Amino acid sequence: MSTFPTVEQVLELPAVTERTVPAEYLDENQHMNIGHYLELAARALGRVCGQSGMDQAYIDDRRLTIFTAEHHLRYLGELRQDDELSVHVQLVERSSKALHAMAYILDRSRDRLAFTFEAVLVHVGMDTRRPENFPADVAAALDERLARHATGWAPPVCGAMGIRR
Repeated sequence: MSTFPTVEQVLELPAVTERTVPAEYLDENQHMNIGHYLELAARALGRVCGQSGMDQAYIDDRRLTIFTAEHHLRYLGELRQDDELSVHVQLVERSSKALHAMAYILDRSRDRLAFTFEAVLVHVGMDTRRPENFPADVAAALDERLARHATGWAPPVCGAMGIRR
């Protein structure tokens, strides 16, 4: 298992989401419920995929999409009401049919890493419901983003998942 990146390292990646924790995100322990960590990270990754060409029009017009095949979550610090947070996405690697990515939630109120989300996404045909190659334009957009997301530090992948070779 890799060590976790510093806040400064995560900030090398653009913020996809910035917000304050609202009261409705709290659970009985008066901190942000676990489901909201997952939702924030997954939606941020979805936005990055959309910016890479895989948006709702892609699904509707090209009949292609991505399915989450596997994910791993790490809760590192609680977030409470009115805490400021930001979500940052890092594409790690891809194959012709799959994408490995990370999302990080930073606790901007305490200047710390609060959560990591690691996911493997599979590119799927909507009609066949089977894995299909990324089209050339999407593959190029992903490759460009992968190059931008390459940092001088290793993402803290769990080691149990990734792109099959």
